[in-house]
Amino acid sequence: MATKQEVRGYLAYWFQLGKKVITGNGEASFLPLSVLNGDRYSEEFEECWQKIISPKSGDCYLEGTHETIAELLTPAWDMLPCGRCSMPVAARNVGMPALLCPCNDLPNWPNTELPAPREPIKTQDQLKTIRDRLVNNIT
Repeated sequence: MATKQEVRGYLAYWFQLGKKVITGNGEASFLPLSVLNGDRYSEEFEECWQKIISPKSGDCYLEGTHETIAELLTPAWDMLPCGRCSMPVAARNVGMPALLCPCNDLPNWPNTELPAPREPIKTQDQLKTIRDRLVNNIT
């Protein structure tokens, strides 16, 4: 079962590649300009997330997919890495998988020459991990 946090992260990854969340039968879309702000998601992203999960928004889905965000929040779905690009994709945990990865219509993706989308990073935690690896390799 995909957790709310996993679905939120899934959207954050795809927003970083310019994918929109479509709502209202294509009448409106969400794409925050800024997704990350240091060690957390940006305020703009958090506002989009709240709109996306609001019942007032109706059915919302990631551009290039057919599953609604509400469906992804049910026990029938998991988040797994795409076999082609390693980005998170929605997968049914029972039955047929989703038809396409959202990367399907992105030209020149995956592009290993660019930094990959990511989650917020806690700088101090990352530095401690690097320090620990260095200390362990020296001794």
